[in-house]
Amino acid sequence: MKVIIGMDPHKRSATIEIVDQSGRPMKTGRYATDTVGYAEMLTAAKGFSDRVWAVEGCNGIGRHLANRLVHDGEIVIDVPAKLSAQVRVFATGNGRKTDPVDAHSVALAALHAPNLRRVQLDPELLALGMLADRRDELGRSRTETLNRIHRLLLDLIPGGAKKFLSATQARTLITGLRSPDPVGRVQLRLVLELIEDLEAIDRKTKAADKELRQLVTDRGSTIMELHGIGPSSAARLLADTGDIHRFGTRDQFASWNGTAPLDASSGDQQRHRLSRAGNRRINRVLHIMAVVQLRNRTAGRAYYDARKAGGKTSMEAMRALKRRLSNVVYARMLADQRRRELAGPGGQSGTTTDSSATGSNPNTDPSDKPQPGPNQ
Repeated sequence: MKVIIGMDPHKRSATIEIVDQSGRPMKTGRYATDTVGYAEMLTAAKGFSDRVWAVEGCNGIGRHLANRLVHDGEIVIDVPAKLSAQVRVFATGNGRKTDPVDAHSVALAALHAPNLRRVQLDPELLALGMLADRRDELGRSRTETLNRIHRLLLDLIPGGAKKFLSATQARTLITGLRSPDPVGRVQLRLVLELIEDLEAIDRKTKAADKELRQLVTDRGSTIMELHGIGPSSAARLLADTGDIHRFGTRDQFASWNGTAPLDASSGDQQRHRLSRAGNRRINRVLHIMAVVQLRNRTAGRAYYDARKAGGKTSMEAMRALKRRLSNVVYARMLADQRRRELAGPGGQSGTTTDSSATGSNPNTDPSDKPQPGPNQ
């Protein structure tokens, strides 16, 4: 009998519930995630020969257990936390959370939801994902450090410094500054320390971008040729998307990344609203891509201007552009993957002839229409 093993993972423990095809609980348990506890959990599951693991949040807290299971030859599917939360409300009639209830909800979600993503152990993509996470952390650290520098410079220099400030510019601003009082001297010392921190962060960021660029290129991806996609964005797209073939169409890809608007029609009134679902990290990548294209004379800028000329507001035109760019990214990743498969192990793929952001005519093949719910 085929069973689904729903898991509610935590850092040091995991609660599982095994259900049959009708959703009837057959076994439950809570196990530690150390070597002994993991072995006990695996032994309990092996009592059922035909089994599938459903783990909540395989890109987050459940990643460490999902990867261990796949490494041991188990079949694992990723259940989004939002999906299991919805199932929990329907199954219990309330939003009350306990580990056993969560494990049961994850199992039911996996039992009834089609097209959930199967977790694949790809070392290259795992490395890209970790490095992309590190690059994001460096970006946040730089912003925090720069904000502290601005706060101190406002006390030391009348009017403070300009918004976009480099470490070199900040060091030039304080050159020659002296303060007779203890507070000013401490502020100067702290600014110097923060500037040194900023310089260290910039060096690490430059090194991280260089490594990511090389890894993305070595994988045979040409996605960085698209205007507005840098090394960290390309790594994030590859790591989070995984196998692009799991999205049967570009519309499913757009639903997954949250750029496809949702149908909010009622009766004779036809309207659509912004989707706040989907992978928000990929949505952010597409937003940055759109912003960069709008700052330059690109096909994306032409498409945006055409949408505004057609009566769209600035926000609506931006959403349409993001939806359009989702199609472009999908087509490029699909072409790269096909070339990679044709090249075989160790093969190198060439470049594509279509590197336009949105095509030569921004009015052709409109794609800013709502699509079905997201596929995982």
